[in-house]
Amino acid sequence: MLSEQIKVVLTEDEMPRQWYNLAADFKKPMLPPLDISGKPIGPDALSAVFPMNLIEQEVSTERWIDIPEEILGYLKLWRPAPLYRARRLEKALGTPARIYYKNEGVSPAGSHKPNTAIAQAWYNKQFGIKKLTTETGAGQWGSALSFACSLVGLECKVYMVRISFDQKPFRKIMMETWGGTCVASPSTETEIGRKILAEDPDTPGSLGIAISEAIEECVRSDDTRYALGSVLNHVMLHQTVIGLEAQQQMKKIGEYPDIIIGCAGGGSNFAGIAFPFINDRMNGRDIRIIATEPEACPTLTRAKFRYDSGDVAMMTPLLPMYSLGHTFVPPPLHAGGLRYHGMAPMVSHALREGHIEAASIGQMECYEAAVLFARTEGFIPAPETAHAIAEAVREAGKATEEGKERVILFNWSGHGLMDLKGYQAYFNGDLGNYPLPDELLQKSEICMQGLPIPG
Repeated sequence: MLSEQIKVVLTEDEMPRQWYNLAADFKKPMLPPLDISGKPIGPDALSAVFPMNLIEQEVSTERWIDIPEEILGYLKLWRPAPLYRARRLEKALGTPARIYYKNEGVSPAGSHKPNTAIAQAWYNKQFGIKKLTTETGAGQWGSALSFACSLVGLECKVYMVRISFDQKPFRKIMMETWGGTCVASPSTETEIGRKILAEDPDTPGSLGIAISEAIEECVRSDDTRYALGSVLNHVMLHQTVIGLEAQQQMKKIGEYPDIIIGCAGGGSNFAGIAFPFINDRMNGRDIRIIATEPEACPTLTRAKFRYDSGDVAMMTPLLPMYSLGHTFVPPPLHAGGLRYHGMAPMVSHALREGHIEAASIGQMECYEAAVLFARTEGFIPAPETAHAIAEAVREAGKATEEGKERVILFNWSGHGLMDLKGYQAYFNGDLGNYPLPDELLQKSEICMQGLPIPG
């Protein structure tokens, strides 16, 4: 019976054959990236770091961009991803809300990240590139890019934020299994890494530092390029297969969400589930769309909308985004994938224009929700994913208080089977909450003084 259905699946023939580009539908266009002097940059300024075929996607305002058949062939290893009805979670919460989640943990790397890793590796290979460098926080992106490079036939070098390198050793083994090379960042292999280690030998590292190292290595060689797992427009584009599939799946069962939720660090998995539904909202649908982040790294909820660099050495262009400051070194919370200082310009613009809302949640509430989810739905969530679950639990609680049926859809962005040390720390009572102190927030903003102010 339909009332007992748990999974909603699509066939491979029903996979999206185009990516959706939200930039085409903003009434107020996004601000351009700038160089350090404040002048808008053109595509050629990015050519030392990215291949031109991806730069074309980065600057595109076309609404739909075709997915090459060869990329679709790789994606079919795990896509379409199933949509689940969280019936046991609903029962445990005693809520009238109907809760659905898009299970992106079914990919070989265990998260949503391969959706863009495959695309980026393929486009680089077509451009004649031999090697990709990148950074990774929790290791999800580094694992995904190593996996993608192994399929497409590229070398892969990953700079992993030191605290996560220490907390999540099995991620390094995953990367090596797929042929990638993984080093802790900051490292002694780059000039910026050596400089930072000299200043602070015990630094936990940051994504901003790891990006600087990866770009520094990238620009040394003509046949090497850099790949980013979040933030940039073309990454948001590739992830929209998530929401496009979810729209078809909800339609199949005659449902439509009242609330869309995704966790947000750099913005990619949130964009993946949310952007196609933002288009619906722009066209009159009554829907709330919530980006949820850690209270220890409150980019959307407490940071200012500024022009800032994507990395600590300021090797990237200045991007218009909500930013805690490119020198921000976040506390070592276990949701390592949500520790980035800035938010994707497209997500930032969507918030600034009122298309989405943002919330922050403490680490303990997230682990509580993750354990409840594991004990009802069975799957063990990544700490990042737990932020979306916790927000879904909050919204289900509101539905209960108000006695209203609501349809909640969230992106289950990855499993936590490589993150069990965090669960162990939670069970042992070794974790706590860490609201970012005002003085640290103010200190981190100092690095943006003198940079252009968005109009």
